[in-house]
Amino acid sequence: MWVVADLDEDYIAKMEDVLEVYERPYDAQHPVICLDEKPVTLHADLRPASPARPGREARRDNEYERCGTANVFCAVEPKAGRHFTFATPDRSGLEFAKVAFEIAVQYMPAETIHLVMDNLNIHSRKSLTDLLGSEFGNEIWDRFTIHHTPTHGSWLNQAEIEIGIFSRQCLGARRIPNLKTLRREARAWNRRMNRDRVHINWKFDRQAARRKFGYKRKSFKRS
Repeated sequence: MWVVADLDEDYIAKMEDVLEVYERPYDAQHPVICLDEKPVTLHADLRPASPARPGREARRDNEYERCGTANVFCAVEPKAGRHFTFATPDRSGLEFAKVAFEIAVQYMPAETIHLVMDNLNIHSRKSLTDLLGSEFGNEIWDRFTIHHTPTHGSWLNQAEIEIGIFSRQCLGARRIPNLKTLRREARAWNRRMNRDRVHINWKFDRQAARRKFGYKRKSFKRS
């Protein structure tokens, strides 16, 4: 379930911009990548778990130790079924810049990379120039065409779906004690998703938005 904010002109303009990008046919020269991040709380077992054996289910003690937090950046190219999962110590501009650089490297032949994300302060040119320097950071940032979801419009980012799948399939109810383990598990999940070329079948388009929210088509300018 999603709570949608009041629709003003800025919200509609950004929503239509994102949906228009999603409606485009697949084009390897203009890939569409969706990016978001998720905090992860790390927990360690205080007592060894008992593995399952014939006639008895696996058992895990209720007591655990909190081991701090980490972060996972999830990026997906929905139409191509390409997935990028990066476990990081935090959600900082430095870590975002590393992720953006890696995505840019993966799409070197593209004319531009359409990047859908929210307007978090770290999602910026400055994050790349702080890490890579002014000239190279600007060069990498200019590889992207940025499409910001509206405020309170994270449901428009297909990376939210990616995060939901990652949370269920990779994290589940298990306890992950440290960043090293989280990185190992995230890489394994990412390899499987790319091996299977898992696509996201997004069906909500601009016409559906206009019917759902009761506004008429008009010209909107991106902010």
